[in-house]
Amino acid sequence: MIDYILQPWPWYVTGPLIALVMFTLIYFGKTFGMSSNLRTFCAIGGAGKKVSFFNINWRDYKWNLIVVLGAVIGGFIAQFYLSEPTNIDLNPKTIESLNALGFNNVGKSLLPPELYSLDSIFTIKNLAILIFGGFLVGFGTRYAGGCTSGHAITGISSLQLPSLIAVIGFFIGGLVMIHLLFPLIFG
Repeated sequence: MIDYILQPWPWYVTGPLIALVMFTLIYFGKTFGMSSNLRTFCAIGGAGKKVSFFNINWRDYKWNLIVVLGAVIGGFIAQFYLSEPTNIDLNPKTIESLNALGFNNVGKSLLPPELYSLDSIFTIKNLAILIFGGFLVGFGTRYAGGCTSGHAITGISSLQLPSLIAVIGFFIGGLVMIHLLFPLIFG
């Protein structure tokens, strides 16, 4: 059984599982998305006293906080108990491009130490990237009315055209970032 869990699951297993979750959420009148929990956390912290957007009954959304807790615990278990160290199979041209941008040991870990080690995070450049990137993600999530998981999973499964448009925008933004901005930032 553990060998099956450690392998990537095929689409014909994971797709129906996601569909089952979505049918259950739709049946109970709920929607799924991680970014909505930020609003809930702000409401718990009392932000509703100052900003009407956060003036919600956070207890109505506590079920989604359990989803966040499950994601954190599941990620921890997956990383520290169910992961086997393995190299990432990348295209040789990708490795060459990343090496040219100053990334060493490309494909050896999911999080390159040039970006995610404690020494790297606290450089002025990477700290600025984190702060500016965090602002863009927060603004974009609010402006788009949800995050990638909310639009791509909940919105598209409930046939919402704005979610389809948002997901297309996410893909275009990702392509612009990796092909145009990434080389400028790290080149």
